[in-house]
Amino acid sequence: MVITVTTSTITTVTTIAALGLAGVVGMLAIATLVGLLATRELTGVSSSGSSRRVARFLTVGILPMVVVFVVIAVIKIVEVLA
Repeated sequence: MVITVTTSTITTVTTIAALGLAGVVGMLAIATLVGLLATRELTGVSSSGSSRRVARFLTVGILPMVVVFVVIAVIKIVEVLA
């Protein structure tokens, strides 16, 4: 009996901790995406060649972050509807 209670308690605590960590990682990913988008917009305004290169370089980081944002949004929508 003690082993069953201990196992279920550990499982519950681990699940809650994982959900909390997933929320933190999701918020960090969204903040990074916003930062990359803002930096790209600010560097894209300038007409210098180096600014345009930086803007193109930032696109490499933005595209995967957009995919992560879409996945997070879909998961949140599914959680609400379920």
